[in-house]
Amino acid sequence: MQRLDALLSSPALWVFLIAITASLYIGRYVSPTWTVKEITLDAKKVNGVLTYTYKGKPKPLTKLVAYASSPLHPARITALNAKGQAPTLKTQFYYKDITLPQKGAKKQPTSVKKRVYGQFKVYRHWGFWSLIPALVALLLCWVTREPLPSLFGGVLAGAFLLGSYDITDQVLLPSLMSKQTAGVLLLYLWLLGGLLGVWSKTGAARAFAELMTKYFVKGPRSAKVVAWVLGVIFFQGGTVSTVLVGTTVKPLADEHKISHEELSYIVDPTASPIASQLAFNAWPGYIQSFIFVAGVSFLATEADRIAFFFKSVPFCFYAIFAVLGTFLLAIEKSPYTNKELQTAIDRARNTGALDAPDATPLSAKELEVSDIPEGYTPHIIDFFAPLFTLIGIAIGTFIATGSPNVRWAFGAALALAMLLALARGMSLQHLMDGFGNGMKGVLLGAVILVFAITLGNISKMTGGGVYLVELLGTSIPYWMLPVLLQLLTMVIAFSTGTSWGTYAVAFPLAMPLAWAVAGANGLAHPEFYMTICFAAVMDGSVYGDQCSPISDTTVLSAMCSGCDLMDHVRTQLPQATVPAGLAAVCWTGCVYFFARGRGREQRGERLLKSVCNNKVSEDNISARCINSCGLGVV
Repeated sequence: MQRLDALLSSPALWVFLIAITASLYIGRYVSPTWTVKEITLDAKKVNGVLTYTYKGKPKPLTKLVAYASSPLHPARITALNAKGQAPTLKTQFYYKDITLPQKGAKKQPTSVKKRVYGQFKVYRHWGFWSLIPALVALLLCWVTREPLPSLFGGVLAGAFLLGSYDITDQVLLPSLMSKQTAGVLLLYLWLLGGLLGVWSKTGAARAFAELMTKYFVKGPRSAKVVAWVLGVIFFQGGTVSTVLVGTTVKPLADEHKISHEELSYIVDPTASPIASQLAFNAWPGYIQSFIFVAGVSFLATEADRIAFFFKSVPFCFYAIFAVLGTFLLAIEKSPYTNKELQTAIDRARNTGALDAPDATPLSAKELEVSDIPEGYTPHIIDFFAPLFTLIGIAIGTFIATGSPNVRWAFGAALALAMLLALARGMSLQHLMDGFGNGMKGVLLGAVILVFAITLGNISKMTGGGVYLVELLGTSIPYWMLPVLLQLLTMVIAFSTGTSWGTYAVAFPLAMPLAWAVAGANGLAHPEFYMTICFAAVMDGSVYGDQCSPISDTTVLSAMCSGCDLMDHVRTQLPQATVPAGLAAVCWTGCVYFFARGRGREQRGERLLKSVCNNKVSEDNISARCINSCGLGVV
């Protein structure tokens, strides 16, 4: 009876029941709102075929229709919403003839017509209720400190909202059969888990720790500096950085009583923030496809957009402050350390307890100790040979293809580690025992990653990010827009657990909106203004991804550092919010003091004329023109 009373008084139970009930009702009786997003494409002919570039590859523009005659035209979508009907198409390419001022005209510019190409994409959302899956998962994570049932609760709520009541066949099986999920299981369960298990069996990690302690690491501070430096070196970002840094430095950190919360925080901000700063990776090629704006000369070609990306790097203030703040924490000169993180640091230093008493680390006990077979002598080559192979293949495939092939890298490293162990006298039985223990050690983290991916996909299907984007209107004071974009992308990325997914949602809105707001306010330096807005979207997405408990990099940072996931989130969130706040202040100051200039009204009129196919009078530059051009939120 006492257990039943405790269960009924649990906040987590009531959160779950209310969310499930609301999801069932909304999904069954409330029609979704359909919205269309217009994406302007940089189209060009390749071998006589009209194409556009997506993720670095040319894609053909097929089945083009006139903008006004498309069934996905905003006016027709509005009519369908009024009738409670759904569109028959989800995407369509269109062309539109617009009028631009001719370059070089000194007085009244001669109009010139230009055909632009774009793509309609239709999304649906249920308003605030679209956020239910992410909110349920996040609330349950905070209340229960158990990520697995919390993620499942979010998946369940989202599935019911979408009308998918058969959770196994309609939700879990399609997710498990997807290439993304299969890649996660292959990489993190078999390859990463197997490599960690082999290293544990051969004593490779211990040999590395002993070598570093002998020559480089003399205490907690130098161990943390090594972690920070490795994070900078492995600047490919995301999974590569978190896995390599976490697994490499953890033996050193454990030996020098660095709490797992502190180590996981050092690992996480040296992943995506570094990748956005040292962006010699796949980021520019991916992001440039979302920032083309018709009539904007400095975003005209793919090369222009990639150059624009790199110009924005010095203004990605959050990434800069986050990386510098992590370095100051590593050398123990941080001006701010939040209470929970400081408690974890003091606990580890004074008692040697690397985790909180009630923690559930994502890496199991199998990886905490080295069970070296009798007669086998650990050697540093067992560690460095697979590690350098991993790094070499990751860098080599990046140079060759523009993107590191992580699975090849980890697969080759695992194969070499196993061959070395066999060549140096380890029996196959002992080797496979280590391989199996390694997979058991990362099993919980791999399952959490799978559920996080499933929840992220469901959140996209319910349209939470689209709904949040629609909340942002065009009648915005220009100096507020960067911070609003930062907050918007922080929420979207935190709710979905992905920065790249947030870019796909936010950039097609943010860049035309920034250009239009610059014109409406007559800013003298629109390119600078758009650079700041671009940086705000970049960094807001990175912050949300970094702090989200359903992000793959957050889970991996905790798993590879041996930390409890929610302990990592609780200690990281306030620490990361400080550089985010400083970045917001810097962006606001930049646009307020440096983007205005003189002659704003005349410049603003010219800017609007370059993107609007409308006649704009000198005293009527308004949001109506912006909306009629498709630059506002549809």
